[in-house]
Amino acid sequence: MQYNISTEKILENLNIQALNEMQLGTGAAVKTNHDIMLLSATGSGKTLAFLLPILDLIEDKKNQTQAIIIVPSRELALQIEGVFKKMGTNLKITCCYGGHKREIEENNLIEAPTLLVGTPGRLADHIRRNNIKTESITTLILDEFDKSLELGFLEEMSFIIQSLPNIKKRILTSATDSVTIPDFIGLQDLQTLNFLSDELLPEEKLKIQIVHSEDKDKVGILSRLLCFLGGQSTIVFCNHRESVERTSAMLKEKGIANEFYHGAMEQQERDSALCKFRNGSNLILITTDLAARGLDIPNIRYIIHYHLPHTEEIFTHRNGRTARMESSGTAIVLLSPEEKLPNYIDANSEVLDIPESSPLPEKPKWTTLFIAAGKKDKVNKIDIVGFLSNRGQLKKEDIGLIDVKDFFSFVAIRKTKIGAALLLIRDQKIKNKKVKIEIAK
Repeated sequence: MQYNISTEKILENLNIQALNEMQLGTGAAVKTNHDIMLLSATGSGKTLAFLLPILDLIEDKKNQTQAIIIVPSRELALQIEGVFKKMGTNLKITCCYGGHKREIEENNLIEAPTLLVGTPGRLADHIRRNNIKTESITTLILDEFDKSLELGFLEEMSFIIQSLPNIKKRILTSATDSVTIPDFIGLQDLQTLNFLSDELLPEEKLKIQIVHSEDKDKVGILSRLLCFLGGQSTIVFCNHRESVERTSAMLKEKGIANEFYHGAMEQQERDSALCKFRNGSNLILITTDLAARGLDIPNIRYIIHYHLPHTEEIFTHRNGRTARMESSGTAIVLLSPEEKLPNYIDANSEVLDIPESSPLPEKPKWTTLFIAAGKKDKVNKIDIVGFLSNRGQLKKEDIGLIDVKDFFSFVAIRKTKIGAALLLIRDQKIKNKKVKIEIAK
């Protein structure tokens, strides 16, 4: 094969010791079946389960797009792109999604990528503009396809699939088995791999707790709860964008640092919020259900349901952000006096008593630096570490997670060092180019 890399080396690159039962079973099934339906819980490793078998389906030295992955959200698309790049195959992958400049994607598509991943609307747009040559695509993956249908992408998905004349293999993934598969997907001799029953979160991994609010407005009890929890990594789910921003603002007024995140934000704002949460610059994320899928952020300790989820499925996906793989976690449901616990939440769950006052959570020890240079400027993580070490006189332990996007980058810097470093790098150049550098907003 042109990428000449073993599964052992891929796992080493991903810092994974061994494939789990679901991943092994999926790999074996893809080899022997035309179409696969993989049902597996959120956070169980589905991405690698379908990415590994794709490598065996790629023809050697064929410089054409051979596989396409359709996903419901840009976050999931970017996550898959990130995992594939870390695998170290050196095969080209191109990510296409709304909110990203189409011209950038068009340039990336001039030299056909081996693998395409993207959201239905943007992929359909590129196909209509003849930016994607569909004749060479033989493998179709619909990741979290139930969510794509739920979000109303039926027409775009139908158009994309009807534009793929030579599909030989179809792989569908879902975290629920309660969805009807449309005929236009064209399944033949489908084999279903159901790992859901085996992957229900055991009680020792995911704990459910209930907190009662005396008031209809639950911001007061939320702030008390966050203080009580002591500033550990926490996602707070609200049902509406307006509630997300209002809750975030009111918590900040009480001295509780947090970031908010929802679908109406500009892409750079969304990237900044997620990066700050991922790198520890902020340990509390207030969000809509946009963050219930597709975010791969390790070590999230608490999920707080500020608003009750509309369905059991949403409840499950929210909770899937914690207790991932071998970690444990806690989901906390806030109930106002007039709210009743849905029947899919155990009425015998532990009721948590929150003290009237607890000290404010400690401020995070990291700050995120924004650098207006990225991949398209030929800037990578090594360049940034070298720049901050040499010009900013920072030690390696003062530099945290680095996230390099197309035109900008985010870097976590130890908060005690950020002031002096900013003074030192203010007029310096990266790759012989002076760029804007500031604390991320």
